[in-house]
Amino acid sequence: MRFLALLLSLAPLALAGEYAVLASGARMHIDRHEVTGDKVRLYMGESSAEMGLSQVRCFEADDYAPPPPPPVPQPAPPVAAEPKPSLTPAELADRAADKYGLPRWLVRSVMRAESGFQPQAVSPKGAIGLMQLMPGTAQTLGADPKDPAQNADAGARYLRDLLQMYNGALWHALAAYNAGPGAVAKYKGLPPFAETLRYISRIDQDRKKADRQ
Repeated sequence: MRFLALLLSLAPLALAGEYAVLASGARMHIDRHEVTGDKVRLYMGESSAEMGLSQVRCFEADDYAPPPPPPVPQPAPPVAAEPKPSLTPAELADRAADKYGLPRWLVRSVMRAESGFQPQAVSPKGAIGLMQLMPGTAQTLGADPKDPAQNADAGARYLRDLLQMYNGALWHALAAYNAGPGAVAKYKGLPPFAETLRYISRIDQDRKKADRQ
């Protein structure tokens, strides 16, 4: 990380078109970035977002091609086993929450608000599955949005990344999940969208219920 910080300090303005690789492994396509001290600002079109430099693993050029993976030895034929029962949507939410250090009530609440716990839900805008991932977001997260387990896992990971981006500010993270980080950056806070404000209010009510328990 010290090497990355030194490299960025020598070239504070990146060329247009690149990927920011977060410490979590998620990759975000941006136009460029600027580094100031221990902060880095990511530019996306006319909007931008700032985060700690330690939250970024590296930057990759837009035409970056990772090296091919080493050949995987062919495993022995698996022994026939009893099929495992499928997890319920609530169980998928809890498993993803535990994996990424999020409160269970939060992931369940987002899943309920996004899809009503329906694995096959598709929004008019094309968002898919339990936590309503857009195809491009799912691709960036390396998940198949039509697979409920991968969808829930990727949605929770994306939510965790947004909480890190906004230094734990839940309402900002929820607004970015619902309306996109660009909208939060454009309005320098919560965007004045009725749908987004209702979305945040609904999840905040679940937070209050969880606090009372």
